[in-house]
Amino acid sequence: MAQQTVQDNERAPAVPGALPHSPALWRPAASLAGGVLLFLAFPPIGLWFLAPPGVALLTLAVYGARARRAAWLGYLGGAAFLIPALAWVRPIGDDAWLILVGVESLFFAAMSAAVALVTRLRAWPLWVAALWVAQEWARGLFPVGGFPWVRVAFSQGRSVFTPYAALGGAPLVSFAVVLCGALLALLAVRLAPGRRTREIALLLAGVVAVPLLAYAVPRPGAEAARTVRVGVVQGNVPGVGMGFLGDEPAVVLRNHADRTHALAQAVRAGKVARPDIVVWPENSTDIDPYNSPYAYGLIDAAVRDIGVPVLVGAVVRSSDGRHRYTRGIVWDPATGPGAYYDKRKLVPFGEFVPFRDLLVKFIKRINLVGLQSLAGTRDGDLRMGPVTVGAVECYEVAFDDIVRGTVLAGGSPIVVQTNNATYAMTNLPPQQLAMSQLRAVEHDRAVVIAATTGISAYVDPGGEVRWHTAERVADAAVVSVPVRTGETIATRVGAWPEWVLLLIGAGALAAALPRRRAVPQQDDTKEKDG
Repeated sequence: MAQQTVQDNERAPAVPGALPHSPALWRPAASLAGGVLLFLAFPPIGLWFLAPPGVALLTLAVYGARARRAAWLGYLGGAAFLIPALAWVRPIGDDAWLILVGVESLFFAAMSAAVALVTRLRAWPLWVAALWVAQEWARGLFPVGGFPWVRVAFSQGRSVFTPYAALGGAPLVSFAVVLCGALLALLAVRLAPGRRTREIALLLAGVVAVPLLAYAVPRPGAEAARTVRVGVVQGNVPGVGMGFLGDEPAVVLRNHADRTHALAQAVRAGKVARPDIVVWPENSTDIDPYNSPYAYGLIDAAVRDIGVPVLVGAVVRSSDGRHRYTRGIVWDPATGPGAYYDKRKLVPFGEFVPFRDLLVKFIKRINLVGLQSLAGTRDGDLRMGPVTVGAVECYEVAFDDIVRGTVLAGGSPIVVQTNNATYAMTNLPPQQLAMSQLRAVEHDRAVVIAATTGISAYVDPGGEVRWHTAERVADAAVVSVPVRTGETIATRVGAWPEWVLLLIGAGALAAALPRRRAVPQQDDTKEKDG
């Protein structure tokens, strides 16, 4: 029989009453719009308040849909978000950009299928938010070491949701933003004619309460004022894109050495305060100073001139000569190179190439990567003059455990050495700055960023950017930053909030799966028979 019984109609999950049933155009339109709004929430545009509406549209697009169709809708929305959000990959090649988007969108597809299932349960905004955290957790692990970029939390470098970072880190910030968006989606569902005003009022209160409750998050108590003066050197590079090093050998190293000499001259002239330490960016020398007397001499002369320890970002060869390390070296004006930190989270296809022997046969551009990098094995606590800094290298700022481990090891302030020269003037540098803002609040630490081409910056423990450079210029400054030693709740508990949310999401999905067959689904791909 073609007719549907009244009982079946009552058992089917309700499609949003305020949204059309058919034709099926509103779902892909909502998914596309949600992805675009989510992109607009991220720097450099930075309309952070659009993240919850973006999540709401992505959720509404799959609400009441079959899981298989929800997966395609999720893939569409994920691509609409990631294509512009990851446009900074284009200097490497449009093929690399689109492949990355294609792979990462698969996680949105899987999440959306799960969301379509859990929206059959009561209190489903909570389960949707937990599943979003699970999606971001998975992206941070797979494939080839994970790619935790553009997590929802990283759109909230400085917003009403940011204080949640001090309680549960980036996962809790993502959860709060998505919960707010899912409540907006439920509100849209409940706006159908005949709904009770009290129910609508409660949902509106929930939407408002989620960000406001962030201000109840406890922070470490006030500490006795202690500061350290940090010199930040941004030497700039001669080229752009993949050819940022230019044709002249050692020009990037000379740029940073020259800028350090200029800073030393400004100190002697009384124009700026004398720093206690100085930080150069990641890859401020691509010539191994351990093996090159020329590079060693340039660095040593600049360090002696400024007269304080300098954290030098260097690319150095392994003892076997067949690999390399991305290393931050503490260079003392009296004793030369000493303690160091080797980058632990390496950039796939930038610092190492998975399956290189196979891929190089088809993609000759892979040879531009050079020697395969090796990962370090220890935290980045490095003693420099009067402080122990927490060294973090570029890509690592996106990984929760790397930053937390460095803080627990005693690093304060956090120092992020980064090389964004390939991606200068794209949306990568402002996205990375927003991550540092979130990390500052998460661990109640000042964050100092030294970048080859920008954005170099100083972020205070409250997440406020107190100083920053322009891009594609040579610059240097001395900033006075607080040295904090207290621990936030997020620093102490680590990944526990994330694991709890993962279990909640898994439990909700397990509860929803039996209903997949027991409850007929109402999908707007087919019109109902009369």
